[in-house]
Amino acid sequence: QLQLVESGGGLVQPGGSLRLSCAASGFTLNYYAIGWFRQAPGKEREGVSCISRSGSSTNYADSVKGRFTISRDNAKNTVYLQMNSLKPEDTAIYYCAAAFQAMCSIHIRGYDYWGQGTQVTVSS
Repeated sequence: QLQLVESGGGLVQPGGSLRLSCAASGFTLNYYAIGWFRQAPGKEREGVSCISRSGSSTNYADSVKGRFTISRDNAKNTVYLQMNSLKPEDTAIYYCAAAFQAMCSIHIRGYDYWGQGTQVTVSS
């Protein structure tokens, strides 16, 4: 069974940090570009960041540039999203997704597999 599982979410104070993980089971992430997306209550799902198959290319939404860093460890079949300087507006369910292609995009269309999401809440 092909599956993506996100972990690492939680409650954090403004200015704090979290690291999200996206682990694959049933397939290898080496052949996939990976994206992170988020959906806040009452809002549409939006792209946050993505990383190419090789890891040599990354992309970020303007709202997270300079604060979030995406990386991948193909040996561990896992992709990470390091989130620093978190703000209340970062509160959302975060999803990872895999696209069977070399280059990545933070647009939702084109992703083949999706995880169930992990909740991130930024609040004092």
